[in-house]
Parts: sequence; C-alpha cells; structure tokens
Amino acid sequence: MIHQANCDKQVLLSFVVAEVFTLAMASNQRFRDLQCVLRAFETESLSLHSISFYLSQPVSGCYQETENSMNINISTDDLEYFSLILIMLGPAKSTLLSLRNLEFHCVEWELQQVQNLGELLDSNLNIKQLVFRRNRFGEDCLSEFSDILKRNGAIKEVMFSESHIGTVGATLLAFAIMVNDSLEELQIWEDSIGSKGAEELSKMIEANSMLKLLTIFDSSSITATPLISAVLARNRAMEVHVWSGESDKSSKVVEFVPQNSTLRIYKIDVSGACRVACALGMNSTVTSFDMTGVRLKSRWAKEFRWVLEQNQTLKEVTLSKTCLKNKGIVYIAAGLFKNRHLERLHLDGNWFSGVGVEHLLCPLSRFSALQCQANITLRSVTFGGSRTKMGRSGFAAILQMLTTNETLTRLAIADDQSMRPDDFFRIFKSLEKNASLRCLSLQGCKGVRGERVLQAIMETLQINPWIEDIDLARTPLHNTGKADAIYQRLGQNGKTETEPENDLLKDMPLTEPKSCRVFFCGQEYAGKATLCNSISQNFSSSKLPYIEQVKTLVNPVEQAVRTVGMKIKTFKDEDTKISIWNLAGQHEFYSLHDLMFPGHGSASFFLIISSLFRKPSNREPKTPMEIEEDLQYWLRFIVSNSKRAVQQCMLPNVAVVLTHYDKVDQTSQNLQATVHSIQKLRDKFNGYVDFYPTVFTVDARSSPSVSKLTHHIRKTSKTILQRVPRVYQLCNDLIQILSDWRSENYNKPAMKWKEFAELCQVKVPPLRIRSRHDNKEKIEMRRRAVATCLHHIGEVIYFDKLGFLILDCEWFCGEVLSQLIKLEVRRQSSAENGFISRKDLEKILRGSLHSQIPGVGSKVFENLEANDLIKMMMKLELCYEQDPSDPNSLLLIPSILEEGRGRPQKWQLGGVDCLYAGRHLQCDDSSHMFLTPGFFPRLQARVFLTFRKLLHHENILARIVFQMIMSYS
Repeated sequence: MIHQANCDKQVLLSFVVAEVFTLAMASNQRFRDLQCVLRAFETESLSLHSISFYLSQPVSGCYQETENSMNINISTDDLEYFSLILIMLGPAKSTLLSLRNLEFHCVEWELQQVQNLGELLDSNLNIKQLVFRRNRFGEDCLSEFSDILKRNGAIKEVMFSESHIGTVGATLLAFAIMVNDSLEELQIWEDSIGSKGAEELSKMIEANSMLKLLTIFDSSSITATPLISAVLARNRAMEVHVWSGESDKSSKVVEFVPQNSTLRIYKIDVSGACRVACALGMNSTVTSFDMTGVRLKSRWAKEFRWVLEQNQTLKEVTLSKTCLKNKGIVYIAAGLFKNRHLERLHLDGNWFSGVGVEHLLCPLSRFSALQCQANITLRSVTFGGSRTKMGRSGFAAILQMLTTNETLTRLAIADDQSMRPDDFFRIFKSLEKNASLRCLSLQGCKGVRGERVLQAIMETLQINPWIEDIDLARTPLHNTGKADAIYQRLGQNGKTETEPENDLLKDMPLTEPKSCRVFFCGQEYAGKATLCNSISQNFSSSKLPYIEQVKTLVNPVEQAVRTVGMKIKTFKDEDTKISIWNLAGQHEFYSLHDLMFPGHGSASFFLIISSLFRKPSNREPKTPMEIEEDLQYWLRFIVSNSKRAVQQCMLPNVAVVLTHYDKVDQTSQNLQATVHSIQKLRDKFNGYVDFYPTVFTVDARSSPSVSKLTHHIRKTSKTILQRVPRVYQLCNDLIQILSDWRSENYNKPAMKWKEFAELCQVKVPPLRIRSRHDNKEKIEMRRRAVATCLHHIGEVIYFDKLGFLILDCEWFCGEVLSQLIKLEVRRQSSAENGFISRKDLEKILRGSLHSQIPGVGSKVFENLEANDLIKMMMKLELCYEQDPSDPNSLLLIPSILEEGRGRPQKWQLGGVDCLYAGRHLQCDDSSHMFLTPGFFPRLQARVFLTFRKLLHHENILARIVFQMIMSYS
C-alpha cells in the first residue's frame, strides 16, 4: 500500500498515520505514547533537538527524556514501525527544523530503511550528528550509506560503535568522505577495520582537509600507522586518537592534538615507527614528539636522523625508556649536527654507554678555540638511567660540554648509578665559568653525596649567579637534608638578580646574529687605514679580477697626512656583515676607546697592528722591545675592558699583524727577537685572551700580501657569530628596516625616538600598538629593549632617555666624538678647571662641528641639536652637571683640563679656599690590566659629585679642584 501512495507525499503521510493508529489499537494499547508522538509530529507541537531509536527492545514505546530529546523503543515484533517513523520524519516540518542529532541503537539495517534515512537527511539539512551503536550493516546498506555521505553537505559528525563495519565499511566510508567537504568528525569504536581499511582511510586523509577529529578503537594497533602517517605527511590539522585491544584490556596507541601541536605514540612496531619518522621529516604541524616507552631500534634512529636534519618545526623530542643503544644514539647525534630548530631532547632511561654520551654531546661542545659549536639551538638535554653507563669517556664528554658550551640552559642526568662523588665534584667546578646553564637536574644520582660535593656546589653558586635551579631530589645529599643550604643559596641568588629589559621579548624567536665587528688597534703610523683599504679590495676581488695584481696606490699627499679620528668600513661576505672599526692611534683619542669597546655578548674580535718601523717615511726599524710595548698596551687595554663587561661569555679573540714586512730583512736577528717577544706575550696573556697562534706579516699596500689575513677575518667572523649568544630575530629584521628608512630619508645618520616609534608602528607588527586599550608602556619598553639590543651588537648607538638613535656609527665617531675630544674650550670661553656654562658649550659645539667644506659639517646639526650632544656627553660620562637640580648649572668636562692634554701635570697653588688631594691608583693585576685613559676623566667627575654631596650636607661653600696624576704601573 505504501508503494501505491508514492505519487503524493501528503497522501502517504496521512496513510502512515492511519496505519499506525490501526496497529496501535490492535496491539493492546502498547503504542499509546507513540500514537501521541505521531500526532505531535503531524500537528507540529514538538520541538526536538535529539531523537534516539532503540530497536529489539522487550516493549515498544517512547518517552521524552528532556524538553528537547526523545527516546523511541521498538520491540522485535514491531520492527515495521521503524521505517514508518523514518518516513514520518522525512518532510521538513517547521517543528523538526530544530532536530540536530539522531542515534540508532541495535538496528539491523535493511536497504529500504537506509534509503528512508537518506531521504530524511536530504530533506532536513539541520541534522549534524549521526550515532550508530551496536548496529549491523550489510554491504549493500554500507554502500547506500556511503552514497548518502557523498551527497550530503550538512552532517558534521558520524560515529560507529560496536557496529562491525569492518574493512568493507571503512573502505566505503573512505570513498565517501574523500569527496565530502562538510564532515568534521569520524569515530569508529570497538571494531576491526584491518590494515586495508586503515590504508583506505589514510588515502581519504590525503584528499580531505576538512576532517578535524578521527577516533579509531580497533582490535589491532597496526591500524594506527597509516592513519597518523597520512596526517603528518599532509600536515593536516586533524586531531587523532587511536586505541587498540579488547574492552577490558584497551590501551591507547597514538594521540595527536593539533591545538598544542603534540604527537604522542604509546605503542607501535619498528616498521610503523620508521614509517611515521618518514612522514615527520617535512611535517610542519608537530612541535612536540613523545615516544616514551616504545621499544626502538637503530633502524628507526637512522630514519629519525633525517627528521632532525630536515624538520624545521620540531621543538621537543622525548625518547625516554625506548631501549636505544649506542648505535641509535650515534644516529641521533649525527642529526643534531645539522639541526637548527630542536630545543629540548629527552633520552633518559635508555641503554647506551659512555660512547653514546660522547657522541650525543659532541655537537654541543667545542674542542679548540677556533672550532664552532655545531648545534646552538638545543637548550635542554636529559639522559641517564640505571642502565646508562657513563664510563670515563662519557664523563669526560660531560665536562667538555659544560666547559665549552655557550647555549645550553638545562641539563638533566637522571638516576645515574655509575659516576662517583669525585666526578660530580668536578662537574660543579666546571660550572663556575659557564654563563649559559640555568638549571641542572641530578635526580636520583647516587654519586651526589658527601661534604666535598656539597662544598663544591656552594662555591659554584657563590661564583656563578646564573644558575637558577639545581634539582637534587632522591639523591643522598637531599635524603640526608643537606641540600637545604643549596636551595637557600639559590633563593638568595634569585633575589639579587633583576630581570633584564630584554626579557620583555622572551616570547620572540632568537636567531644567529648577522653582523660582526673587527677592531683595528695600533699606534699611529701602524698602517691601519692602508691595511683596511687592501682588505676592502680583497673583499671586492670577485668584481675586480685584476686588483690582486696591483698594490694599493697611496697619494703622496695622503702619505703626509695621517688618518685622524676613528673610521669604520663595512663589507658584505655572503649574508654576513663585517665592519672594521679603525681605532684612532693618536693619543688624544685614547680616552674615547673605552666608549667604543663592544658590549657583552657582542660579535667582535681584535687585530693589534704594529709597524716594524718607527715611521713609514724612513727605514729605522723598531726594536723588539718597542714592538712588545705597543702590543702589550693594546692587550692590557682589551683585557681591562673585558673584565669590565657585565658578562664575559667568551675570551676576547686577538690576532697580531706586523706591517711593512716587505722592507725588513727576513733573516735579521731583530725579526727573530720580535717573534720571540710575541711568543712571551702569548704565554703571558694565556687565559685572558684567545690568542690566534699565527702572527700575520704583511705589506699593507699589497692585496695579495693581505689575502691570508682577509681569509682569517672571514673565517673568524663566522666562528664568532656562531659562538656568541643569539639575538632576537626582530633585531636582524630591524637592521634592514632601518637601512631602508635611511635610503628613503636622504641617508640621515640619526633619527628621533618619535621617528623610531612611528617606524615600529608601521613596519614591525610585534612592536605595534594594536588598539587604544593596549598596554602602551609595555610596547614602549619592548621598543627600548630592541634598541638596546641593536646597540649591544654595534648596529646603532642608543642610550635610554636620550630621545634619538645614531644609525651611522662612522659619522658619529668621526664627525662628532672625535671633534668633542679636541674642543679648544679655553680659547673660546672663560672656562676654568674644566667648568663651562651650557650656553657656552652649545656655542662652541656649533662652531667646532661646522666644517669649512660645504655639506660636510652641516649634517651634524641637521640631525642633532647642540643640547642633544650635551645629553650624549653626559650619558657617556664625558661631562657632568655641577648641580643637577639647577637647569643652568655649570658643566664639568675633565677631558678639557689643560694639564691633562699632553702637558706636564702640576699643582696650581694659591688661594686659601682651595683644597688639593692626590691619589696613586693602579690595578691589582697591573701586568695584565691598567686604568685606561678614558677612566680618569670619568673618575674626576664622579669624585667631584661625591665631594659635592658631602660638602652640601655640611653647608660648606668651597671651591674644589681635582687634578689626578695618572700613573701606569
């Protein structure tokens, strides 16, 4: 009768309702509730979100669980009503437009019923979820359901639980979802889809990018491999959960959560692990990879080496308790040599020995002063365990790494049973000079015991303030309560430390710096400028192929006029920027050399240049003693400023260059004596500087003669850049942004802070204020932190609160600072004893910095005000205010005292209101360090301010003059 009514849906519906009523009356009123529901469907009096069908029930009936959900029970004797109800729900009535979920329990589907379900889903596109629990499908039913999914664009979730769809069902579902672009979740529970079904689903994953959740509970764990491999290979942002086993002994196999980019594998065979590794190589969605407890072999490690070399997003790898032996660790270590992205590696609980430890730590260590650390991105390493035998080779590798590594912040050695207390004593002693490690974990290590180890830890914490945490849980030292003093000391170190401003950028990525500075140090007439020109030609030799055959031509006029002031010349070597800072050799500029010394962590090294002759215009050679004095001055200067640095992350790199070698007799005794004296200096300063073993002897005018020196500069620059602390990627980006800004603004050498803030707002998203509700002070502090970082690496000159940045360091050093140091104040004003009014100083600055050559000196005051220069002088401690509370206070400029500029020191006696004090100062280690010329003007100013405060409290009006007789011992 139903087929006869197909021509008219309304007639069919009326017939269905009448048929149901007839059946209900003939069944002892068992369908009274169902009759009410059908009437409600017909009269549109229900608003349901969810309907659940329970078939093969003892009693038929229905009841409403909540206002929006209903359960319909159908007994075995009344199964024909299931199709009638599906047909009844088919037309899109207004009351059924709210229907979202359909659940089917214990349904043994027939083809006609699946077709009725398809008609229902086609007519009501608001249904989003289908759940099948303990259903049974024939192959024809599964095929029909597959066709439904192919054409349906509304369903978001499909779940099969204990429905035995098998390989056939999984295959048909895969074909359907491959073309479906709306389904977001697929779950198959308590089934066995087999390896073929899993392979078909993996093909679906390769084609479908809309699926967001895939959950499989299968009888075999083998299904996980193709599924997760496809997700990784195609970089799908799909959450995956795979379980295996019987219901009472189930276990998770794989879990991938794209929200936190974490892949966790609990159970997999070696072949499957190798397949996953192959898929992970070019993956960009996983940042954390965890295989704890999975038994692995060297065959997998060989594949994973390629992952470490190729993958660019993996940040953390956990391979704890994976039974890896030495061969597997060797493969992983080989991958670390080329890896530039991994930050955390966990290898505790494995079975390797000291050989494995030695290979593991090799890419994190250096074995000579010139060698680069292969891996500079790994920040945390964990290894150890009861079955990890360190041995002497492993222990030696740990010491070498701690002594030479400059990037690792966390080291964990867990549950070690092989190292003795003396070994841990030496480990802590090696940490005294380690400036990078922040956390050391020695949980469960049996050798951490005894007073000697405790004393070594306390002494290390006294010397090294950078260590923030030492974890000694489950060690004998902790179990006996002796670790409390260590934790107390760590707390004290934490209180004394202040968070550096750059930590405001801790969420920003770090990268290797791209610019390196080479400082040319030497007395006047050493040939520094000529040497720099020849090196410049070597750097551009690819563009000028014949230049190496030609000596540098020096104009006779240039021979008579020495280079005045500091000069900076910049070269480009591939993607590396190398700048040569030629420190002025004239004595009047020595007080500025301290200001030019590189900041802590800056990529830089030094060339000390000395001529073999007293003057280039004659052939009077220097004695070995004179050359030794020249070199020793600059070595002491470098050591003195290095000790002054906040953090000395590595020893200053120094090489010696002897010029005018073409004029000397190579067999002369003087030359041999000079070489011997340099060797003595190398021995003397061992441990203070990183002394390059080769002494370069050159003709500074000849490009071929300086080719080896040029190669040394190139190679050392790359080495230094890899050894120094990394900088924020944002700084490297800003270097180019500032260069572009200069090009667009007529090559301006300086910019106001307001201009820098505007540039950040437009060009630098991380430093941009995004709304008026943003924390503007925090953004401003970030900008200042970036500017400070650029100052440390030598790209700009910037001091907080000055209101401007110097972008052209050569211009500032050559046209500003070198002129400031030569100010003739007494001739142009009534200044006495270093004091001058602010207005007079501004007038002198304008006159002194104005060049007679049009367009040269005028650039200074086009970019900086005279008041800006005075602020800079005060920040550089070149001058001080006599009374900071008085806006018209006189300025003290110690460097312009007449007695301190090449004239004999003398006391100016006379006057009852004058007090004189003298002090002889020298360094404790005067053989390696000295008080540099730049130290004394600043000391004079600081002593003046100190006495002024004391006298101010005593209400004593006095005129104080400080004259310091400088002595170098």
